[in-house]
Amino acid sequence: IMPEINTDDVDEKEVQLLAEMCILIDENDNKIGAETKKNSFNIFLFNTENKLLLRQRADAKITFPGCFTNTCCSHPLSTPVELEENNAIGVRRAAQRCLKAELRIPMEQVPPEDISYVTGIHYKAQSEGIWGDYEIDYILFVRKNVTLDPDPNEIKSYCYPLKNGEYRTKNMKSMI
Repeated sequence: IMPEINTDDVDEKEVQLLAEMCILIDENDNKIGAETKKNSFNIFLFNTENKLLLRQRADAKITFPGCFTNTCCSHPLSTPVELEENNAIGVRRAAQRCLKAELRIPMEQVPPEDISYVTGIHYKAQSEGIWGDYEIDYILFVRKNVTLDPDPNEIKSYCYPLKNGEYRTKNMKSMI
């Protein structure tokens, strides 16, 4: 059980996101209930040049603020549309929702049938302070060109690799 955390100095949107009901699972990926993120899928989007879209998490994020990560991370919610397991459709719908919410990619650009479920992995990582992740992550790949308009509350900057592992980021503050 997580200790009670003072969220007075936490971004209001982050506090609201903590209240979302996620799917609670056991170590074998069996649904055992629902729980909030506070107590409780990784998307790798490549463009048609096979360049991976990376993002720097906003400084207001509770976990891993300011860190560069894969394209998008979130949790399937405990809703009928995201609980559906056949062909990982619920997870793929959750990914579509998250891409829209964080990167503001229009949903029609990433329909669930364009999102490939690769595998699930056990993942554990400690962020600053007491927050962190301990979950089963679904690894999802998307390969297409998309329109981006990232939410600055979610994303500080983003980039595609140039060549030889070099990156040039687009800072969200300079774009506002």
